[in-house]
Amino acid sequence: MKTMNTKLSNHDNSDLVRISDIVKLNPETYSAEMGWNKIKYLDTSNITNGRIDEIVGYDAQEDKIPSRAKRVVKNNDLIYSTVRPNQRHYGILRNIPANLLVSTGFSVLRNKFQNKYDIRYIYHLITQENITDYLQGIAENNTSAYPALKPTDLTDLKFSFPPLEYQKAASSFIEYIDNKIELNHKMNQTLEDIAKAIFKSWFVDFDPVRAKIEGRPVGLPQEISDLFPDELVDSEIGEIPKGWMKTTISHISEIQNGYAFKRKDWDLNGQVPVVKIGNVKPMLVDIESCSRIKTKMAKGLERFKLSVGDALIGLTGYVGEVGLVPDIGKVPYLNQRVGKFNPINSDDYCYLVIMTRRSKFKSQVVNLGTGSAQANVSPRDILGISLILPPAELRRMFAQIVSPIIKRILISCSEAHNISKLRDTLLPKLISGELRIPDAEKFLEEAGI
Repeated sequence: MKTMNTKLSNHDNSDLVRISDIVKLNPETYSAEMGWNKIKYLDTSNITNGRIDEIVGYDAQEDKIPSRAKRVVKNNDLIYSTVRPNQRHYGILRNIPANLLVSTGFSVLRNKFQNKYDIRYIYHLITQENITDYLQGIAENNTSAYPALKPTDLTDLKFSFPPLEYQKAASSFIEYIDNKIELNHKMNQTLEDIAKAIFKSWFVDFDPVRAKIEGRPVGLPQEISDLFPDELVDSEIGEIPKGWMKTTISHISEIQNGYAFKRKDWDLNGQVPVVKIGNVKPMLVDIESCSRIKTKMAKGLERFKLSVGDALIGLTGYVGEVGLVPDIGKVPYLNQRVGKFNPINSDDYCYLVIMTRRSKFKSQVVNLGTGSAQANVSPRDILGISLILPPAELRRMFAQIVSPIIKRILISCSEAHNISKLRDTLLPKLISGELRIPDAEKFLEEAGI
């Protein structure tokens, strides 16, 4: 790691600055008169801890634009979801596409004094773990249907600010750690893409079968090649490999629904995380943002206790998203309207995980959704989705290849979690001036980061 040579000193809390005095809050609102033909939209659920999962595109002439797509944003704007702060739907926007709108569920903060304040430092201030817990407490006590902040709850926060030079140096150091975490996420994405590519080649495009028919090399070890037929046969859905079966997901899995925890069960200081719909993120479940209950509330609910690697699916709202339970040292429980796949045969776990992580599967589930306010699907509907099932021995061979990939993804997630916790430990010490950056750099080196 390159050492920062900035000379820094401790700073005190003598001059507190209110966030509202140094940022513009929700500075721009979109109107049809702006005449954007193409619109990009970022919803609150699609950014977590600064990472954007998805930006959706719309044609203003043909598509119905979400009613909450109102806030106009620019590069280096800070966005913070006012709903359930502990779910950490916030970040700084960088390299954004043209005509990007974000949900009115975000508060947008724009730096007014770039010669005195660093927006990254402001971001690190308001996203500290203790500040997040404080804001979550305010949200829990607000009189709304769900825990939510008023924008002024955020901008009324006060902090002391060191010189701009220190703000930038501290922010760059924290971003160094964040980049390490992001590398883990990118590696996970690459690994998942590899598994999906194998699945598509074998079970969707039937590449080994077609190669045999055409007399071409299959390009696979002999023991795998021998498991593929050399003939395609007609079926009601088109040609499929001989000996393969048209069936439904119910042939290989069941789905367990979660427990209906009540509002009174939630406790900000609880020890047991509970996975709700919004916690099911692409490929991995976000345990850190889960609501919590006290240990005594989990008594007698062991059947809803989850294990590392369990595949979960959202059944309401953001339906069809599938994520795995990671190993971060906290055992979560399953909430209602989140389903857990229970493979009938353990050899089908990998086949099931990769199949349900494909975009086609998510589209199929979305198309099953009912309800005007928000989409709902039932486990029965999902289990009724059709699929072309290869023989058990071929699925078992697929598992032997893909299982190490899934395990590596889960390990990488655990590593990223540990780095993230280290970041959260160092951040308040850097901000308070208790820890100087050279000492923090040495700490990282000793930790092997």
